[in-house]
Parts: sequence; structure tokens; C-alpha cells
Amino acid sequence: MALQISKKRKFVADGVFLAELNEMLTRELGEDGFAGVEIRVTPMRTEIIIRATRTQNVLGEKGRRIRELTSVVQKRFNFPDGGVELYAEKVLNRGLCAVAQAESLRYKLLGGLAVRRACYGVLRFVMESGAKGCEVPFLLTIVFLVLI
Repeated sequence: MALQISKKRKFVADGVFLAELNEMLTRELGEDGFAGVEIRVTPMRTEIIIRATRTQNVLGEKGRRIRELTSVVQKRFNFPDGGVELYAEKVLNRGLCAVAQAESLRYKLLGGLAVRRACYGVLRFVMESGAKGCEVPFLLTIVFLVLI
């Protein structure tokens, strides 16, 4: 018998699930160019599509890492066996993906590159990718400096 749940509770539960999943995958796949996640719910299973700039690192050797991630998600969110499948999708235009560029800026700053040089490098790459405009907020730079 299915459990009755109000629409408000359902939306909140879905939002919490998405936020927790996104946080977990960001921590796990940040170095592999994690750019976001999409969830598709079908009657038979839940499909989770991981968007990343380096999909080979997400998949791992012979698909080992994606299988490990699948089992972690399955246990963490109480999915039945075979109830969840993870897929990796490559970000087609890395320069137009804000999350990927923010991660790129983060690793440049963590690597010791000067703030102005790192920011201008990201701006140049984004503009060369075909963006009409780009902005690196000053507060973002301050937050990165505080984290370092």
C-alpha cells in the first residue's frame, strides 16, 4: 500500500533529496569537473544523470567508481536493489557552464595562482566559448580568499 503524502511535503522531500544528493556528489566529484545532477523518476527506477567535464574520471576504471557511487546512493537514500541507476553525461560546452567555471576558479586559487590572473583567465575562457557576458563577483573572490 502506497503512503499518502501531501503535495507540499512531497515538494519539500524532493528538494531535500536533491540538495543532499548534490552536496554529496559535489564533495565526491568536485575534482572531476562535477557540474550538476538531473533526476528522472520512472515507475521502475530512479535515474540520476551526473553532468561532469571529465566523465572518464566519474566512470572510473571499468566503471568501478560509478558502481561504487550507485551503491552509496542506494544505501544512503534507502533505494531498493536495482531501484536507482547512475549515468555520467559530458558537459558539451565547459565554458558556458557556470558551476564548472566556478570549480575551475577554485582550483586555480587553491593552486596558488594570483586572484586577478585566475579571474581574468576564467573570464577569457568563458568569453572565447561564446558567452555574451560574464561576471566574477568581488564577494566570490573574497570568499575564496577566506577559505584559503
